[in-house]
Amino acid sequence: MQQYTYLLINLFSFIVPFILSFESRIAYYKKWKYLFPAMTVTAVFFIIWDSVFTANGVWGFNPKFVTGITVFNLPLEEILFFFCIPYSSIFAYESLGLITKFKISNYQIVTISLFIVCLTGAVLFHNIAYTFYTCLFLGVFLLLQLLLIRGVYMSRFYAAYLVILIPFTIVNGLLTGSWIGEPVVWYNNDENLAIRFLTIPIEDVFYGMLMLGMSVSIYEKLKPNFPKPLQ
Repeated sequence: MQQYTYLLINLFSFIVPFILSFESRIAYYKKWKYLFPAMTVTAVFFIIWDSVFTANGVWGFNPKFVTGITVFNLPLEEILFFFCIPYSSIFAYESLGLITKFKISNYQIVTISLFIVCLTGAVLFHNIAYTFYTCLFLGVFLLLQLLLIRGVYMSRFYAAYLVILIPFTIVNGLLTGSWIGEPVVWYNNDENLAIRFLTIPIEDVFYGMLMLGMSVSIYEKLKPNFPKPLQ
């Protein structure tokens, strides 16, 4: 049973949002035609990144907690992660938009501030792989938001991400060994800042923001009511 640990974490992250997808007020299933392309494009980027980092020992996977089925030198469970977590997170993003008007009105200031943090991190920690590339890729995404995309949905995304961080912490805590004694996913501390919340590397917060931010941006762009960027 132990070898199904990562698979079960994915399943339990996904199952409730999937069931609620058919609830009439949310009707998330009607948006799958926008959602699945968005998740797939994002997943391809992250799978390539993940595969390269795994091959270079930046992180890896505990064989005790995976089934042993691999795709592109990654456990099948890791591939599924890039679909289960965005599916559930965008469900939360959509649902929160329906039940609350909570959003961050000065979201452009947030984007600029995060970009400065990423730029600083990339410069200062250019020799630390996970920190550098997370700051670099998230910084590029934020710069595109500022200069090109200018998506007003980011006001909702930042607010939703604050909420999503709660289940994200639970899932990542399990994956990094907070409550199960050993990590499912291990990290080479020579390639990150070795700053952890529970057992979660601080970089994971920015990695998750990039993964979900990319997914939401493509998802919103594909929807027919995509708002015009601010002028």
